[in-house]
Amino acid sequence: MTEPDLPDRSDHIHPPESVEPVSAEPVDPDEPRRYPSTIGGAFYLMVLAVVGAALVLVFLHEWRTGIRVMGGALVFAALVRLLLRARDAGMLAVRHKVLDALVLVALGGALIFLAGSIPDQPGGF
Repeated sequence: MTEPDLPDRSDHIHPPESVEPVSAEPVDPDEPRRYPSTIGGAFYLMVLAVVGAALVLVFLHEWRTGIRVMGGALVFAALVRLLLRARDAGMLAVRHKVLDALVLVALGGALIFLAGSIPDQPGGF
């Protein structure tokens, strides 16, 4: 049994290069886009930089201090997420405001708690 011949529809398909890009954001030609475009994006980058600095501390054998700084950055991100509107939160907004804040506080608090509660190991750093 053979398959029926289908009509050639290649003339209806346009390559991506011929389609104009369309932005979901309203475009105002008088005001260029800022990067980051929200205050939350700026706070996100700041938290990311602090976490990066905390990782440097961890690699320099100051792991307790580094983990505490990292946890503090996450708690700070939770506070910022609670204070900013959803449209201004940028990449700090993932789900609902309260859920985002609870997850960030739980992770930050757990890091701070663990950094303080893990006993020193003999022969360790």
